[in-house]
Amino acid sequence: MEEYIVSARKYRPLNFDAVVGQRALTATLKNAIATGKLAHAYLFCGPRGVGKTTCARIFAKAINCLSPKEGGDACGTCESCVAFDQQRSMNIHELDAASNNSVEDIRELTKQVQIPPQIGKYKVFIIDEVHMLSASAFNAFLKTLEEPPSYVIFILATTEKHKILPTILSRCQVYDFQRMTTQLTVDHLMYVAQKEGYTAEPEALSLIAEKADGGMRDALSIFDQMVSFTGGNITYEQVAKNLNVLSTEYYFQLVDFFLAGNVQSCLMLLNEILNKGFDGGNFINGLASHLRNLLVSQDAVTLPLLEMSDKMRSKYQEQAQKCKPKFLYQAIKLCNDCDQSYRTSRNKRLQVEICLIQAAQLTEEDVPGAGRCPAKILKPIFTKQAAKSQTAACTPVAATQPATTPSVSAPAPAAPKTPAAPKAKAADSKVILRKVSFKHFGNNTTEEAEVNKQETQAEQIELKKPLEELALMEGWHKYLNSLPREQMAIAQRIRMLQPKITGPSSVEVTVNNPQIINELNDLKAEMEAFLRKNLQNSEISLSFHLSKQEAVQRNYSKQEYLLEMEKMNPMLTTFIKEFELEFD
Repeated sequence: MEEYIVSARKYRPLNFDAVVGQRALTATLKNAIATGKLAHAYLFCGPRGVGKTTCARIFAKAINCLSPKEGGDACGTCESCVAFDQQRSMNIHELDAASNNSVEDIRELTKQVQIPPQIGKYKVFIIDEVHMLSASAFNAFLKTLEEPPSYVIFILATTEKHKILPTILSRCQVYDFQRMTTQLTVDHLMYVAQKEGYTAEPEALSLIAEKADGGMRDALSIFDQMVSFTGGNITYEQVAKNLNVLSTEYYFQLVDFFLAGNVQSCLMLLNEILNKGFDGGNFINGLASHLRNLLVSQDAVTLPLLEMSDKMRSKYQEQAQKCKPKFLYQAIKLCNDCDQSYRTSRNKRLQVEICLIQAAQLTEEDVPGAGRCPAKILKPIFTKQAAKSQTAACTPVAATQPATTPSVSAPAPAAPKTPAAPKAKAADSKVILRKVSFKHFGNNTTEEAEVNKQETQAEQIELKKPLEELALMEGWHKYLNSLPREQMAIAQRIRMLQPKITGPSSVEVTVNNPQIINELNDLKAEMEAFLRKNLQNSEISLSFHLSKQEAVQRNYSKQEYLLEMEKMNPMLTTFIKEFELEFD
């Protein structure tokens, strides 16, 4: 029985041309080998399973080949290449940094660096998962990495570039490997299936590629698993069943239920999905991805974003034509909101059901537009019919007034005399007449102006109440008490002042501190308005003056004090001279 080898090892590339999805990177390495421009340290970065270690081995084999080809690949027949293929080469060393991450391991590596190669030009050290080295191991490795012997080349590989020290990055040529696209993975899996004699549906291989998430090694491992499960006939249904992946048919049915507004069918379909053991959170994420695929399928510009087979792509396009973009926007938002609140929800199934119910009840009117919303047309509050009914309701009021509309009907019996209505009611009746009757509009306007003039004169008469000391002090303290809490300190300083009446409407406040005058000037307008209203005098004006004592008083220096004392007592000058005193 032939020994079984997994596909990831059996179909591992042996030269640069066989590497999948890294054309630019492999071309750079081949040119460096052909021209002999080799660096002393390389750093290969990228996701798992994209060919970092494979390229490192091919590169190490090629630079030690005794008779390389023109393109830069190894010949595969010389002693160095044969020793490498048989895993007995002493010039190429592979280390796993996860298990050799101590300072002692780096010191052992440094000792091996001192030994020159036996066959070939270079001694190559391939260190995988280099980010697993400890900080002390990195520091011990720095000097050797910066200035290695001329025959030593280091190739470091990592999946987490951000964990590498900047001092390490600066000493290496950094190569970033690309993630495998779905189409590249499907093509390579189809190539392997044809080589092995298996039959596989493109949709099944596309599902394997999506599950691998950009890693070719993972895709080949899943492919071997599916071959064992299906016996060599790989179908979409079997792959979905074995990988425990929810079939896209459920999502297509669910979107049809959304468009039909069939809430009951949505809930029954969810129940069927949950009974099969699928998680509600994964279901919501899958539904959001399905809606996103429908969205990008609506436009030919975004169609390349749909990484799947042509058959599945046409199926998405067919359903996308039934969906409005606004519906898809809002449905995706509902799924995203549900996913965010799913983890913290105590009733997770109810959370998913609410999302499906809301999505099934979306209508064109309920879905807000995407991007810039159109200008809203404001509807009038009062329609024309309402205006007509309001005019009709007001017309009888005008007709009942004998002052404007003469009566044409037969004379009615005399009504008993009623007492005269108050002036306020008469004024109200005039207002009603002005609203309805346009015949006497000019006369009513004149009357209204006269009434306003009389009211203004009455207010002016009332707001000229003479000032009184007691009322002034009471209003003064009322204002200070009305100040907010933030101005309580100012109120306490002003409370000690005594305002005095100096005229019929003038008030003077004497202050002994210039700082307080500045604070009073800031509050002057507010204080005058408050006092005018409370004291019923619209002409009150405040003035602030510095006290004479404060105005005259000045600060003297020590020298000035001495001069003043000498003026008052001339004998002081003689006293200072006799005793030879000096001013300090």
